[in-house]
Amino acid sequence: MIPHKNKSKKVPYFRRRKFLGALLAVASLAALSSGAADYPTDKVNTTGLAVTDDTVTVGQLHSATGTMAISETGSIQAEQLAIEQINAMGGVLGRKIKIIVEDGASDWPTFAEKAKKLLVKDKVASVFGCWTSASRKAVLPVFEKENGMLYYPTFYEGLEQSKNVIYTGQEATQQILAGLDWIAKEKGAKTFYLIGSDYIWPRTSAKIARKHIENVLKGTVVGEEFYALGHTQFGSLINKIKLKKPDVIYAIVVGGSNVSFYKQLKAAGITSDKSVLLTISVTEDEVLGIGGENLAGFYSAMKYFQSLDNPNNKAFVPAFKAKYGANSVIGDVTQAGYLGPWLWKAAVEKAGSFDVDKIAAASPGIELDKAPEGYVKVHENHHLWSKTRIGQWQLDGQAKVLYESGLIEPNPFPKGYQ
Repeated sequence: MIPHKNKSKKVPYFRRRKFLGALLAVASLAALSSGAADYPTDKVNTTGLAVTDDTVTVGQLHSATGTMAISETGSIQAEQLAIEQINAMGGVLGRKIKIIVEDGASDWPTFAEKAKKLLVKDKVASVFGCWTSASRKAVLPVFEKENGMLYYPTFYEGLEQSKNVIYTGQEATQQILAGLDWIAKEKGAKTFYLIGSDYIWPRTSAKIARKHIENVLKGTVVGEEFYALGHTQFGSLINKIKLKKPDVIYAIVVGGSNVSFYKQLKAAGITSDKSVLLTISVTEDEVLGIGGENLAGFYSAMKYFQSLDNPNNKAFVPAFKAKYGANSVIGDVTQAGYLGPWLWKAAVEKAGSFDVDKIAAASPGIELDKAPEGYVKVHENHHLWSKTRIGQWQLDGQAKVLYESGLIEPNPFPKGYQ
């Protein structure tokens, strides 16, 4: 995790009061836990997890270093905030949560190695982590073999379902298809240029997008390009875009590459007054590095934006900023990361156990009506019912929400897109 530069300083009294007030405001996310005496350890932990009479240990596994740190730092912070809030309420089944933090370092084999350590050596009760689909695919066999539980926060391509994963981000039908439908209708778009980073999620997402563009929207893909993670030179691509003149640039570039990509687009004159760009990979976290001036007027399809005007979000944003600084920002995956510990707490308390099999069985049907994005519910397929929103980026790095769908049932295996 990238530490806040003022972390070592004593928090002023008025900020501490504001933070504690925000904690109380979000505390209604879940009921106060019963005492540990009501749930003896030998009854709630029958599989040898790191659970004592006083504590339960969980893992965090994200990229605190490398090209993905720009995207994953927010998830680290939000998950830790949620755990701090849960502990302030008494913890889970009367036990305070301890965290073992591991760094996947933007390297997929490292993610697998660290996942095995957390599950086999540390015997954590759950893990909150991963960002890219490549990292999730790398750890999935470990979680399934060792019977661990992963709370995965990132919007992704779908085409996956596991007893050992709760997917708190949106899948393709809730982001890719809904976003393309909106841009086609609002802009009359018929031609699309697809651009992505070169790994599982962007390639599979582009495949799904192409099928939807061609088969449903009756449009045309006039170009498709993929670049290695960390790529910074987009001059050749920009020349191709200028030549093809697509109605929509559809961007699935991730991590630090976004900074170079959007700055170079602007420098080449590809701005929102001349071109339409829709991305499914840029949140407030990336905009903090890109700069609002470099993508003002472009669009993102997400389920959450920091600017959402609802009572839940008005409690969450001040609590986050009180802990991580007034200049910190909250993106889609950050908010989805925040949901993970709360959903795990609810599942543990519903099951009356920390055992992974019991948590997996208890998870479907769990609802959070105090989530910052609004209401969410866990589906039988371990994904969340959620909404699609379209935000237009402003100069200040925040998004103006132009469109909000109703709740969309998660469907990780949509017919015709596999």
